[in-house]
Parts: sequence; C-alpha cells; structure tokens
Amino acid sequence: MNVRTMAGAVAMSLSLLVVPIAHSAPSTEVQVEISFLLGYIEGSGCEFYRNGSWYNSKAAQAHLREKYKYMAARNLISTTENFIDGAATESSLTGQPYAVKCNGFKAISSNKWLHDELARLRNY
Repeated sequence: MNVRTMAGAVAMSLSLLVVPIAHSAPSTEVQVEISFLLGYIEGSGCEFYRNGSWYNSKAAQAHLREKYKYMAARNLISTTENFIDGAATESSLTGQPYAVKCNGFKAISSNKWLHDELARLRNY
C-alpha cells in the first residue's frame, strides 16, 4: 500500500470515530409519563425549592422541561425514573437537593414526591 492510499485509509478510519452516534428518543410510554409529571408539577400549585430559592410550579415545570430536553438529546433517559433521578432530584450545578412544599405542609424531597406520583399514575 502506498503512502497516499495508507493516508486515505487512516483518514477514513479516523472519520468513523467522530461520526455522531444516533440518539433515540425515550420510548412513547416514558415520554407520556414524563409529560404527565411535568403537567402535574405545573398544575400542582406547589412551591419548589432550588438552589436556595422557592419557585412557583410554572417556573419549576419550565426548568425541569429544559433539563428533560437536555437529557433526551443526549440519550440519557430510558425510563421515567432516569428523568426523576437525573433531572428532578437535585441541581446539576450545585448538587443541592430539590424540595416541594404544597398547601402549607412541610417540604419533602422532589424525588419522593415525583416517585410517589409516578406510582399513583402506574397503578391507575
């Protein structure tokens, strides 16, 4: 093999390493469950604690929807639990846990709150 042919073969081999890997969207069932949870958050009227501040349910839903888009684009969601644990449990920047406070009751972790609601949905 001459140098020119070898260079072409090496270039072709290297190009295969940088080809973007196709991303698959979460399954339809997972997308439906996450959409339900995001709607549940927005309609809850609860307050959400994130990085030292309380936010209304609409702001919390918008924030988590953006995190969902980020994770889905990187093929990081195969289950609804992946979404809850990876996006809706703690801040990606600070690692501080998220909390939810509804109707004047004591705040609980968003992880528990969302897992409980997911269980209710699945048992419906």
